[in-house]
Order: sequence, then C-alpha cells, then structure tokens
Amino acid sequence: MILVKLGGSVITDKWQYRTFRPETVARLAQEVSSSGEEVVLVHGAGSYGHVMAKRFELQKGRVRPGQEEGVSKVSLDVRELDLLVLKELVSAGLNAVAISPGSCATLRDGKLAHLDLDRFRAYLEIGVVPVTYGDVTLDVTRSFGICSGDQLITRLAEGLRPKRVIFVTDVDGVFDRDPHLHSDAQLLADIDRSVLDGLPRSERCDDVTGSIYAKIEYMLALSAHTDECTIINGMAPGRLESALRGASTLCSKVRGG
Repeated sequence: MILVKLGGSVITDKWQYRTFRPETVARLAQEVSSSGEEVVLVHGAGSYGHVMAKRFELQKGRVRPGQEEGVSKVSLDVRELDLLVLKELVSAGLNAVAISPGSCATLRDGKLAHLDLDRFRAYLEIGVVPVTYGDVTLDVTRSFGICSGDQLITRLAEGLRPKRVIFVTDVDGVFDRDPHLHSDAQLLADIDRSVLDGLPRSERCDDVTGSIYAKIEYMLALSAHTDECTIINGMAPGRLESALRGASTLCSKVRGG
C-alpha cells in the first residue's frame, strides 16, 4: 500500500478563496488509477480551509467568542473540496470513499491524539480507496482545532506501514531557496535533519498548518515507518504515476535518522 498526500497548493489555488483545479486533479486521479497500486489518499485543504481558519484563528482553539461560525464555515468548505476531489477520483475509475477526520479523529492541545485506523484498514480490505483530508476537529483541551493533512498522513504511516509515502506539491521537491522567488534555486535530492537545519527561513502565503519546515519535520518523523518518502511535483504530468510505480523521477527524498 502507498500513502499519497495531495497538497493543497496542487489541488487548489491557495491565493484565491475556494478555487479548485479540476483539470489538475482529474489528471492526478487518472495517474493514480493507471498505476494499479493500492493507495490511501490524503489531501490538503488549500484555499478551502486556510483562509477562513486563519480569519477565525481556529488553529489556536477556543480563544474568543464567535469562532463557532468559523468552525462551521471551514467544516463546510473542506467537505465541499473533498467532494470535488472524490468526483474526479471516481470518474478516473477509482472506488473511493471519504473518511472525515471530524468524525474519526480527536486532537489534544493541537496535536492528533486519536485516529480510527481500523476504518481505513476495513476499506482497504474490501478494495475501496480511503480518502481523508485536513479538517476542523474536536480538541479535548482547546475545544476545537485544525487536524492537518500532514498530521493525518504521519499517523497513517505509523499505523499502516506503507511501502512508500508520496507528497505531491507544486514544485519539484525541496530547494535551497524558494523556487517561486529565485530562478537559480537548487533542488535538494536528499533531505535529512542537517539539511533541514541549514535551510533559510521564509514564508510565501498564510498557512495555519505550518511552513515547509514543519512539513519536513512530519516527513522526517514518518520516514521511520516506510521504505521511501518522496516529494514530487504534481503539476508535471506523469510524475505521480512514475513515483507510484517506483520508477525513477525528479524528486526529493526525505531520510530520517
């Protein structure tokens, strides 16, 4: 089984509220289908989640009156995004079903405390593709919070022990500088703790689930639970299918230890 994380920057335009990329997602769905591999899919919330979550400060938990409106709006938005993703997956021939973190996950002080892994296993056993996503969930200490796709995929890797984990982003991998801002940025083929510590800090857009550095931290942690953890460019046709098949493709590989 292979775990695939479809980043919010790939399936949506993170700069525009509720802007889906149907052609991109349709192509990625077809690549998953054509690979013939057994997968569990996690997708980010992109512009369907981060904009309102930041406005209502949901990542901080209950800190002021009126946040309940944000809980409702973000929950609705991310479910609508998940439905759009599911439609493309099913159209590509995949028997996919949604698993909402709001109904099977719980946070404690902003960290994922519980995820019903048996539900994912049960769907895999009957040949159905589980699809989950970044969502608003209950938090036993903060009332509510954001359960990110990165938190989910880390716990899924721990519990399901996939042979491969693939992060699908909008760039070729991890660079020594932001490739959106620097045309001469160099792709880093292998990432470990020392490489992460040496990267310059910068931010490009609002993201309530953390910067690229936080995401690499998740990747370093989950690399202990899989044979391979790669970061690929989902905007480049064919790369996801190649990565799923285990073929050589342009990417960065994250190595723990």
